Amino acid sequence: MAARKPNDSPDSPRRDDGPPRAGGVICYRCKAPFDGTGCLCADGITLIHGDCREVLPLIAPGSVDLVLTDPPYGMDYQSAWRIGWQRKEKIQGDDAFPMWLFDFKPSVAMFVCCRWDNLFDMPRPKSFIVWDKCRHGMGDLQHEFGRQWEAIAFYPGPSHRFTRRPIDLIRVPCIPPDKLLHPNEKPAAIFKPIIESHAGLILDPFAGSGTTLRAAKDLGRRCIGIEIEEKYCDIAANRLRQEVLF
Repeated sequence: MAARKPNDSPDSPRRDDGPPRAGGVICYRCKAPFDGTGCLCADGITLIHGDCREVLPLIAPGSVDLVLTDPPYGMDYQSAWRIGWQRKEKIQGDDAFPMWLFDFKPSVAMFVCCRWDNLFDMPRPKSFIVWDKCRHGMGDLQHEFGRQWEAIAFYPGPSHRFTRRPIDLIRVPCIPPDKLLHPNEKPAAIFKPIIESHAGLILDPFAGSGTTLRAAKDLGRRCIGIEIEEKYCDIAANRLRQEVLF
């Protein structure tokens, strides 16, 4: 039987009844059933519209090598609260940091983006990477230093090894507010050195606008992304239609 070709058309049928429940998960792009490790998309990038708490149990045990994700920080973040035309709706699930994420155990490593104050509640990482955003944010203008960095906590798995050893500082300018596709969007360039330093299948349970997926595609790597909000699945799918970026 010939393999079905991916259907990555913007006119593909869409669901209007919320994310698919566990047991009926399909790829948002090619509409093929998720088989536990991927779908039929030729580029190896699977995008799932759903709640990751329902989808994670369906992933084949031992199949994911690398988790690379930017979860909600649990701060009820409102972007551009001073500038109305740049403001975006708050994301779902930002009332608490998803500590249950650490129950998922990839074989090679887990990388979790976070704020400095999340580190008090998270499991102690082996180390963490500093992302220098090249400009500081707002915050408390009277009683805080201008915060110009965010952390990426690093948890090596039982099969961890570097394909090449990276440094723990990534200096990449943050995306200007008027260019953001998602209120918490990060540039793909901060994830590429992490991906290049590790082999295997990548998982992002909080895919957002598809930054991890885009970085994986640019590097020719397989990746599974899960996103609960359909509007961001649409954005991620559109980003993945573009040719590979170097």
